[in-house]
Amino acid sequence: MPQAKGKAESLKRRRVAEAVSAGGVVFRRQDDQIAIVLCGRTPDGPWGLPKGTPQPGESLEQTAVRETEEETGLRVRLLEPLGTIEYWFSAEGRRFHKTVHFYLMEAVGGDVSQHDWEYATVQWFPADEAVRRASYPNEAEIIRRALERIRTRLTAGDALESKERA
Repeated sequence: MPQAKGKAESLKRRRVAEAVSAGGVVFRRQDDQIAIVLCGRTPDGPWGLPKGTPQPGESLEQTAVRETEEETGLRVRLLEPLGTIEYWFSAEGRRFHKTVHFYLMEAVGGDVSQHDWEYATVQWFPADEAVRRASYPNEAEIIRRALERIRTRLTAGDALESKERA
């Protein structure tokens, strides 16, 4: 049993680090349809939402806009917070607890062909397909929440107005 004890001791010494990111659910209206942008590591996925780590002195909102614009090639307008997701991962011999803050964003320019190197492909998907294609259930739930907010905004006639302007 000395080997099992050694493994347990090693796990105890492994520190948990907190990590924070911010990103967005970007939408556009095309005809009478809503489309959502997803980022893929390969053309076949996995598919996820753009997000990244804050730079020193940067707010979560600034991080979300910067990372989303860099990773998608789009210019976006931040509309409102959507909530957070949490997950665990291991890297470099450490365990991380990560919290990602997501925001609803509207595409106001740019082109997905201009995305940065972090993803192999960035594509628009019809709203319901984006939910199905999302590779992570917690991100699919954030997309569902975004769609509810988008539909509420469209019904209220203020999809192009941010909370700050309302």
